[in-house]
Amino acid sequence: MKRSTFNILFYLNTSKRKKSGLCPVMGRITVDGNIAQFSLKEDVHPENWDAKKGKTKGKTREQTELNRKILLKEQYIKDVYQRIVETTGYVTAEQLKNELTGITGKAETLLKLFREHNAEYEKRVGIDRKYSSFYHYKNSFVLLSGFIQSKYGSEDYPLKQLEMSFINEYDLYLRTNTLLNTNSIVRQMMILKKMVTRAIHQGSIRRNPFSDYIPDRLVWKYLHISKEELERLIATPIQQKNVCLVRDMFLFSCFTGLAYADMCRLSENHLRKTPDGNLWIDIHRLKTGMECNIRLLDIPVCIINKYNSDRKSALLFNMPGSQTVSKHLRTVEKLCNIKHLHFHMARHTFATLICLSNGVPMESINKMMGHNSMRSTQIYTEITNQKVGADMQKLAGRTKGKYAIHHLPADT
Repeated sequence: MKRSTFNILFYLNTSKRKKSGLCPVMGRITVDGNIAQFSLKEDVHPENWDAKKGKTKGKTREQTELNRKILLKEQYIKDVYQRIVETTGYVTAEQLKNELTGITGKAETLLKLFREHNAEYEKRVGIDRKYSSFYHYKNSFVLLSGFIQSKYGSEDYPLKQLEMSFINEYDLYLRTNTLLNTNSIVRQMMILKKMVTRAIHQGSIRRNPFSDYIPDRLVWKYLHISKEELERLIATPIQQKNVCLVRDMFLFSCFTGLAYADMCRLSENHLRKTPDGNLWIDIHRLKTGMECNIRLLDIPVCIINKYNSDRKSALLFNMPGSQTVSKHLRTVEKLCNIKHLHFHMARHTFATLICLSNGVPMESINKMMGHNSMRSTQIYTEITNQKVGADMQKLAGRTKGKYAIHHLPADT
C-alpha cells in the first residue's frame, strides 16, 4: 500500500487581525496534497510568533502554555492519523479535522456504524422501540466485534473492504465458536445486512457486498399444547398461590390468544358487555397496534371472577414479571406432566386447538389475534395440517392389516 504524505502546520491568520493587533492561531492538515484547516482558538501578536517553528517565541507563562497546547494538539493529530490508517488503511485531511472538531461525519468502519445505529435506537426506546429489541442489537454488536477481533486482530473493519468472504467467515464463526443455532445465526446475518444497507444509504459504500449471500431459511416452531395436556392443565389442583396464578394466566391466554405483554396491561376498560350478556375484550395489541376483539368463553370469565378480590387497580390481574412466570411454569410442567411450557405457547394453543380445530374461520382468528396481515394467521393452518398428517400416520399404523379389499375377477 502506498504511504500517504502527511503534514501538520500551525500558523497565524494575519488576514483576520483583531483591533488589539492579535491574530488567530490556525492549524493546517495536509494529506496527499488535500488540505483541511482548523482554529486553535488562541490569539497571538505576530511579533511573538515564530513562523518557521510554528509556535510562539516568548517564554511567558501564557506563551509557554500555548506552545504546550500546540505540541499536544500536534501529537493528538498524529495519533488519530495512525489509528485511522491502522483501522481502515486510508485517511483524509477532512477525517482528521472532523475528529478534532467533534464532527463525526459518516462512519467509514463497520463497528463505528453499528455504534451510531445503537445510540440512535436507544434514544427511541420507550417511544417507538422496545428495550428487548435494543438488547438484541447490543448483543449482536458484541458478537460482531468479537469476530473481527478474533479473525482480523483489529478493533474495527473498513466498510469499503467488506466482501463475500467476510460474511461467510462470520457465519462459520457463529456456528463453530459461539455454537448458535440456525435461527439465531440467520437473525445475526439479518442485522449485519441491515448495517450494510445503512452504509449504502449514507454513501459510505456504493453496493451491497453481501448481495450473493444466501442465508439458511428460518425454521419457526409454533408450538401448542395438546387437548390432553390442556385438560390436565385445567384439572390439576395447585396449592402454591403464585404458581396457581401463573397456571391460570396461561389458561386465560389459551382461551383468549392474548400475548403476555397485553395481559400485563389488560384492565376493566378493555371489557365490554353486549346486550345478550356476553363479555368481550376490546384491546389494541401492543406489538402491532391492531385491535383485538375477543368474546370470552366460560373459562376466562371464571378466571376474571376468581381474581376480582385480589385486584389492586383497574388492571384485571396482578401479572408477575416474565422471569417469575418462566420459573413457575417449570413447576406447572412437573405438576401437570407436560414436557415443556413457555407463555407464548398459550397464544398458539388458542389459534390452533381452541379455534381452528373447532372450525372458527381464519378471518375471525385474524381479528381476535390482532395480526396485521392474513399471512401471519395462515401459519396456524400449516400447523393444523401437520397435526392432521401426524394423526393420520398414527391411524395408518393402527389400521394396517385390519382391512382388505377382495380382488374382483379379471375380465374375460
